[in-house]
Amino acid sequence: SSRLTPGTLPCCPMCIVITLVTLIVFTCRFNHFICIYCILTLIQLFVNRLDSVESVLPYEYDVFDFCKDDNERRPSENLGQVLFGERIETSPYKFSFKKDVKCQELCTKVYVKGKPEDKNMLDFLKRGMQLNYQHHWIVDNMPVTWCYDVEDGQKYCNPGFPIGCLVTIDGRAKDACVINSEFNKKNTFYVFNHVAIKITYHNGEGEGWRGARLVAATLEGNQVCVCLPMEVPAEFDSDLKITYTYSVTFEENNDIKWASRWDYILVSMPHTNIQWFSIMNSLVIVLFLSGMVAMIMLRTLHKDIARYNQVDQEDAQEESGWKQVHGDVFRPPRKGMLLSVFLGQGTQIFIMTFITLFLACLGFLSPANRGALMTCSVVLWVLLGTPAGYVSARLYKTFGGEKWKTNVLLTALLCPGIVFADFFLMNLILWVEGSSAAIPFGTLVAILALWFGISVPLTFVGAYFGFKKPAIEQPVRTNQIPRQIPEQSFFTKPVPGIVMGGILPFGCIFIQLFFILNSIWSHQMYYMFGFLFLVFIILLITCSEATILLCYFHLCAEDYHWWWRSFLTSGFTAVYLFVYAVHYFFSKLQIVGAASTILYFGYTSIMVLIFFLFTGTIGFFACFWFVNKIYSVVKVD
Repeated sequence: SSRLTPGTLPCCPMCIVITLVTLIVFTCRFNHFICIYCILTLIQLFVNRLDSVESVLPYEYDVFDFCKDDNERRPSENLGQVLFGERIETSPYKFSFKKDVKCQELCTKVYVKGKPEDKNMLDFLKRGMQLNYQHHWIVDNMPVTWCYDVEDGQKYCNPGFPIGCLVTIDGRAKDACVINSEFNKKNTFYVFNHVAIKITYHNGEGEGWRGARLVAATLEGNQVCVCLPMEVPAEFDSDLKITYTYSVTFEENNDIKWASRWDYILVSMPHTNIQWFSIMNSLVIVLFLSGMVAMIMLRTLHKDIARYNQVDQEDAQEESGWKQVHGDVFRPPRKGMLLSVFLGQGTQIFIMTFITLFLACLGFLSPANRGALMTCSVVLWVLLGTPAGYVSARLYKTFGGEKWKTNVLLTALLCPGIVFADFFLMNLILWVEGSSAAIPFGTLVAILALWFGISVPLTFVGAYFGFKKPAIEQPVRTNQIPRQIPEQSFFTKPVPGIVMGGILPFGCIFIQLFFILNSIWSHQMYYMFGFLFLVFIILLITCSEATILLCYFHLCAEDYHWWWRSFLTSGFTAVYLFVYAVHYFFSKLQIVGAASTILYFGYTSIMVLIFFLFTGTIGFFACFWFVNKIYSVVKVD
């Protein structure tokens, strides 16, 4: 049986681009039409990293003292797999097609009392069972799933299964120990040293082609025979021997097509109803905001503009405040350099996110293509340096800035540098802990090469064209002397407006956010990219409309400092994202240990920064368009 994995990254930048484009377009699409024949070959089972919902630290299979393959091979992994800490290798589990095996002995591990290395190895295994670490096995690129019944008679299929379980000193069965009443000995660990695997295949003889295709691999649980789980006492007071065994059965099922073999895993995840509720909730918010914006644009603004353009009615010009600030509304903001840098990076993130989600909706980045989502995102970010440099340079020139070299360097290095520094610190912790998620030094060098070798030069190219272009022409002239801003009410002051501005966009995404956090930290499969793309579009509309609404209210109050406020109003959604992530950590996760906690909040900080730049950029450009539009249609003496 063959296993389909993308190839490793070559050295030259152009080769990287060609290889990854080929990966996305060829492997991810035509993978569905490849026929896997199992008649003559040995079926090789692969093992991936082990992870836990109680720890952020994944570990390689070899770190635990399980049976190892004598001729161990590691299939090539793509950039996304390496960044996510996937470490796939061959295992000693090898099956002959259609040959059932019962209680086949694989290897025996002996732990001698008084031997320090044996004690350390056994303690690490116990720690893994205590934190409910899970195996992740792969047969023909399909996860070996552990299916069990949940509420309402439904079946849930988990693409991982525990290495063992623990009965505490007070007799409480933890995690998987609840599945069998025989696991009742106090202060005892139970190693699941036997697995019974059922491999389902689709026979092609009835359809006119020769061979068979594997369509499922499921764990059938422990058999009641000599292969019962091994008891490991909490105290290592005598020599211990653990024998690992397996059983395998083959079952023909011609109802399951090879192209839809992942369906039984995805269907078992009962999220669809909640997703539709999320979409309806978001649409209600969008309709409400759209109604408000439409009322302002079509009614209030229309009347204001009609009055302002009637030169005879000079008194009418004093009724509303937004025209009175026409001489100051385009006055360049303070810290225009930083704002232009943020907007350039935000544009880069926006285009990257849009293209990635669009490709995912088309099926190119499905869970079957391991690491493809992250690989696609990184490559797109690297290749989109040109829009970032162009937007930053053009806006900085519009703000009247002259330090173009500083602007280009900050656009290319500031935000990516913060993300890389955070990422590097998290990687140091992973190195110290010996986790498989630690990025190898060679990969870090490759990421730096992509950054400085491709992204930075492309940013310089974009900035060159941005500075060559003339500054964006404003519809009204700016007065030399700034107008004094009148005393503002509580709701039109900057901070309350910014805090309120992020509530509605966050309300559109918080349900979808729960599933995304689950997929990252609880290791659940995420596949509903259609819903996610729809929520993404709704988020764009909501950020734009909320910012325009608050921008109009502030201009009516004769406060013309809208540049930074428009960015921060929608960008404040990221603060609510961080607050939700804190709530999720304490209420949903069972993470223990200082290292895991630091890693959780370190990686969350990266997500919050990226989301802040993304949402802030959307709000700014929506408000920029709105302000230009309304001041371009009024007559100014």
